[in-house]
Amino acid sequence: MAIANGMDVKTLSATIGHVSATTTLDIYSHRTAEMEVRAAENIERGIGKCEPSTVPPPEKPAEEPAKGLNEPFTPYKGKIRKSGSGCIYKINDHLYEGSFSPTHANGKRVKHNVYAETREEVEVKLAELIVKVKAEIAEEKTKLKEG
Repeated sequence: MAIANGMDVKTLSATIGHVSATTTLDIYSHRTAEMEVRAAENIERGIGKCEPSTVPPPEKPAEEPAKGLNEPFTPYKGKIRKSGSGCIYKINDHLYEGSFSPTHANGKRVKHNVYAETREEVEVKLAELIVKVKAEIAEEKTKLKEG
């Protein structure tokens, strides 16, 4: 908007904190219909040595809706899981992943995964995995205390 309203690129670049005006131009400068009309008017004044005609800027065409999408997108709103109960991801129509990433006795987080064809199967497998991994971690901690 600053460029469209006449601010020079060097000043805008310094204001934003960019090292180079090229970065500012690459990221923030976009051609608008108003800018095109203003440029044409300046050319008429400079080259044609005449006052520009008052032609309104061209109107933007209406945006077409995305093709192939007949229904609006509705995201899956899963239940919020308690801390320490793992996560479940839908990989595709036939595969779910259960993930559990606890901190082990050595202080490092290790990710453990299970896979199944349905969400319910993953819930069961994940619950079993969590019990197993927590037991292993407790065993590691007792070994560290003893040793």
